[in-house]
Amino acid sequence: MASSPAESPNTSVPCTTAATDSTSVIARYSSRFWRILRDCLHFRGPPLFGQISRVHRRHRRRKHGLPLPMRSNAVRSFSIAARASRASFMLEDIMECILCNLHKIQKSLHFWQSRAEGTNAQKIYFMIFERGPWALIDGTYEMLSRLGTNGSPFQHLSHAASNTICHNIAILTSLQHCLANSLAQVYSEVDKYGEMLIEDADKSLPLGDKSLVYQNGSSVLHLEKIPEEHLAKSHWTDIEIRDATDLIYQNLQRLELYLSLILSTCQKPKRLTLYWLRYTCGAVGLTLCSVWFLRHSSFMGSPDIDNWIHEAKESAAGFLKDHVEQPVWFVVKILFLNLRVPLANNKNLIWKRQKGVMEMEEVQLTADSLHRMLLAFCEQTKSQKLPENIPDQEMLEIVMARYEKEVMHPLQNLLSGELARAMLIQIQKLKLDLETAMLELDQILRANEINFAVLAALPAFFLSLVLLMLVRAWVMQDKSAEGRGRVARRQRRLLVVEVERRLVQFQTCMDQGKKEDARCIYGMVLYSLDRLYKAAERHAKETGEWMSLQQDILDLAKPDLETIYKLTVTSRMGQMYDCLLPSSKRQ
Repeated sequence: MASSPAESPNTSVPCTTAATDSTSVIARYSSRFWRILRDCLHFRGPPLFGQISRVHRRHRRRKHGLPLPMRSNAVRSFSIAARASRASFMLEDIMECILCNLHKIQKSLHFWQSRAEGTNAQKIYFMIFERGPWALIDGTYEMLSRLGTNGSPFQHLSHAASNTICHNIAILTSLQHCLANSLAQVYSEVDKYGEMLIEDADKSLPLGDKSLVYQNGSSVLHLEKIPEEHLAKSHWTDIEIRDATDLIYQNLQRLELYLSLILSTCQKPKRLTLYWLRYTCGAVGLTLCSVWFLRHSSFMGSPDIDNWIHEAKESAAGFLKDHVEQPVWFVVKILFLNLRVPLANNKNLIWKRQKGVMEMEEVQLTADSLHRMLLAFCEQTKSQKLPENIPDQEMLEIVMARYEKEVMHPLQNLLSGELARAMLIQIQKLKLDLETAMLELDQILRANEINFAVLAALPAFFLSLVLLMLVRAWVMQDKSAEGRGRVARRQRRLLVVEVERRLVQFQTCMDQGKKEDARCIYGMVLYSLDRLYKAAERHAKETGEWMSLQQDILDLAKPDLETIYKLTVTSRMGQMYDCLLPSSKRQ
């Protein structure tokens, strides 16, 4: 293994002595891994491509992401399976290995950095309640055992949490630096020698992984080395090529195993571990509910559950009938009547307009009867023939005058006079006034029938709206930066901002002569571009912007392109592409 470790980036986190010791160990192993992978991908000359290019081997197809920087039409030819370069397949396997592990490291690093920014109470809560039940037992025991000693047990637990977080951040930062350097080297070398991979599309395999080097030793990471005599040859036999390719993939598996072992001690805890307390309370509550449900079920001879289900069904059916079926049919009925659909002649329609409280014909009958009564009374009182069109009001004045005269001798006139007749006419007039008022009220109610029907249907409408929103949120849920919602759109814009910020950091390191740090930052730029490529591809294809956006992403990944031009590209991307614009700016 290589002996000198790679430089760590300037963003190192201060840690305690224990964390520093463990970090130095992992940094030594990580630097050896970097040197191994760097030497494996260090292209010493064209002959190796010709040697590896004749190997036929199964490969892992990489998910759609940032493509290899093939020159001319290499990218297009790679997308055609019949002319795919086997060399490209092996290179893609290495790219996929690095990017996949780098993504795991990045997620874990974000988690621990967020925990490092928390308060002491949050750190203590993490140490006790977010690391599993055994951590709760250990933390409680340690707190109780330190109650009688000097110093606060909470302070000691907070200090232990800070040490743990700092230790994990240091390890992950070192691994991130190592993998980012490796990714930058792979991409740069492929960009430099990529033309050789497409000269013979029918035979070329890959890979720049030509000399996975490294002597056997007692190190955790043990990679086999391609014999030097094979590297010195200008032409290899098929057996030598196949053995070399097998060795490359075996070493890749060892690298992945090495990284998985390191990450197992410092990666972000699983969701089940983080929220074990909530899940435990939920399981206990579910168990209690299950026991209660079992007690009231038919298995225990209780009819409660069946009765509740029957009542619930009746309530639901009544709700649907009162707040959905009847209001909707009523609105449709009103609309049909307004459109003058002949419902009376249609025997298939059972929902005809109901008869009102008071009809105009009934009121007219009462009015005609009153008119005749008034006319007869007035003619008898005046002893003369009155015209038929005399107003009722004028005749009522005559009736009232006669009534006032008759009421002066009520008993005598009640038996032999016109008092009883005048009273009956007044009752008829009162009936007419009441029917007229009821007719007007009925007309008001009919004019607002649709409003009342809509009000009756409002509960069902709001319930349907809530269900629709829940279904829409479930169907169109945001899946990180690859989703469709506002959160996913914001994540894609943040990826562009992240690329722009790292480009500035890259140029700053280059200006200061820190080439090792600049290469690490360039690897992180490639990682961010790969995530942006995967996140924006589907959405950009839907809007027809993918060809242009893809070319911009490939330009940003070019190692020999000026940084000032790349910054111009990132500025344009954030303003022009619909899949990257905020939701409020979409037209």
